[in-house]
Amino acid sequence: MDKLDRIFEMQKSLNDYIITNRHLDFTKEEWIQKGSLALIDEITELLNEVNYKWWKNPKPIDDAAVKEEIVDMLHFFVSICLYAGMSADELFEIYINKNKENFDRQNGLSKKAGYSLK
Repeated sequence: MDKLDRIFEMQKSLNDYIITNRHLDFTKEEWIQKGSLALIDEITELLNEVNYKWWKNPKPIDDAAVKEEIVDMLHFFVSICLYAGMSADELFEIYINKNKENFDRQNGLSKKAGYSLK
């Protein structure tokens, strides 16, 4: 089992544990909405760690806290994948295709206009 498969397995286990022990019953749509909102919250927590508020005096960046927020983001991202019915393999395949498309856009090889570096 590769690392991404293991992450998906561990996240499913955590999701199932929380659902069972907190007696939660949401639809797929609600889970994706809640996961997306939680992901946004974690992104905001990461931004707070890296002094995005230009109106405040900056604090020293805590690298460990930054990394923890990134992992929190991954937890919710993988949860969203799972609730959307996406496996680690499917995520990987879609990523590979999208990465190629993004390079094609930059190189003027895509049907989508407005990205080309040329």
